[in-house]
Amino acid sequence: MSTGSSLHLCRVPRRTSYSRAGTVKNICVLSSRRSLGSFPRASYSNYRINLDILRKILCQKSTKFKKVWTRRSKSFIGYTNGRIYFDNYGCCYSSVMPKPQLLYEMPRRVTSEKIETAMSCECPLEKPLAQASDYTPSLIAVTAHNWLLRIAADTGRTLQKVYLGTYRKYRYISWNVAKETLVLKTVQKSTVSENRPTVIFYFAVFNVFPLSLVGVLEIDKKVFGSNVTDAMIWEDLLIVMYSSGLVRLFSFEKIAKECMQQECVLGETCNWRGETGTVGDYPFGIPCNIIPTESPPVLFEVPCLENAFQVGGYPWHYIITPKKKKKRGTFHICSLEDHSLAKNGIRDMKDCSLEPDWIYFHFDKRIIHAGPDQINVLRLRELEDDANKYEVTEDFVIHADRGPKVDNPVTFTASGRMVKRRFRTLNDDPDKETFKSVSYEDELDLLTVVAATQIDVVGTAHVDLHCNQTGKILKKIPLQESWDVTDRHSIVFDRDTLIHIEEKLNRDFSCYVYKMHCSSEELQ
Repeated sequence: MSTGSSLHLCRVPRRTSYSRAGTVKNICVLSSRRSLGSFPRASYSNYRINLDILRKILCQKSTKFKKVWTRRSKSFIGYTNGRIYFDNYGCCYSSVMPKPQLLYEMPRRVTSEKIETAMSCECPLEKPLAQASDYTPSLIAVTAHNWLLRIAADTGRTLQKVYLGTYRKYRYISWNVAKETLVLKTVQKSTVSENRPTVIFYFAVFNVFPLSLVGVLEIDKKVFGSNVTDAMIWEDLLIVMYSSGLVRLFSFEKIAKECMQQECVLGETCNWRGETGTVGDYPFGIPCNIIPTESPPVLFEVPCLENAFQVGGYPWHYIITPKKKKKRGTFHICSLEDHSLAKNGIRDMKDCSLEPDWIYFHFDKRIIHAGPDQINVLRLRELEDDANKYEVTEDFVIHADRGPKVDNPVTFTASGRMVKRRFRTLNDDPDKETFKSVSYEDELDLLTVVAATQIDVVGTAHVDLHCNQTGKILKKIPLQESWDVTDRHSIVFDRDTLIHIEEKLNRDFSCYVYKMHCSSEELQ
């Protein structure tokens, strides 16, 4: 999705619930039972039992996280699925080992051929595929000169390459979980505007297992409206945003079926408007073969402030901020079926802060509403015999550790002169512990909460691990490096590994890796 868009959608986690191996709490007993298979419930797999053991070890008071590795770079640093990427994805380290180890390093690419964006892709093993290489964990990447590459995640070898064409510049990549499709999106101001000034976006959609073309769709202002500002494809829906704040949903499947000019197959010869070539090969590329000539039926539309629209939950609901500037910071949770507002569905923290609070659908279909000093975990509950069909209830609240609240507007100088303060302090003042992010470790069913404090020049931060079901804090991990609130930070907790990626204002990047440490005699 393009930079600046406010539309967010909920993806499906790898596992939506966390199972406990009975009521066994002793790790040694749990390990012994695993080898013998003696569990009261036969449905537990060894994988889940291993995760249960790991979580119990992690939550031991004596278990520590130590910084084991640091690396700096002048270019982007990324992390996904146990791999750390440097040099625009040209260099890859595995973070699975006690210290990150180099997996591969590609020959340096010239600027015009560098990888612009990428995402990890792993095929389910139970799916029958034609070639053995289709099962290889891979990195799907888009280059600056419009090649789509499938790169082996552990070796860096190019497994497949598709040329996208010259008349558009692709830069954004997203993933459709339900349909297992890949969506590529062009930049808005590309060279295509010279020939067709009303076409502002192109979407190239691929099936991934194996990689095959669905089609290329154009977004034309003549068809969708002159005030279109952004668009995206998600879960078979084409979502179009307008400068007026309106968001409209269309059926991509219906558009592709009714507006496809000609079916194109990767690797096969195609005659397109008098030009013949092989689809996906240079220089022919991929023709735009899905061309709507009139506006498709609108499935759903809603006006909202700054196109801030999210879909998720169960049953389906959406979150918006009403289209009024005075409503900024207020969120409405409504039913996707009939637009009805849920009971207690208006959420407003009424914070006095520079940074706004944020809200999103959690992976387990709950809702997380986070501000500078508190995190509310909410749940949608169906009501009976009530005007409202659903109610928003509070599961639990996580509060920042700020000590006793002191808000005395009157202070005295050393000479005894009374001074009255005419303004309130901000909820996100740097000298107070402030929440910076909330994420989810789905394999261990943990909420990862980052809190930071900056006094004078030096700032500190810590990562708190909370039980996703109760909100109870289970582990606090202090970060050894200083935390500058003016820098960009990304924190990823992945089983026994904590990754901190920092981007400074001068575009210098740093990567810090922490590993879990404990000895066998500490296990209880």
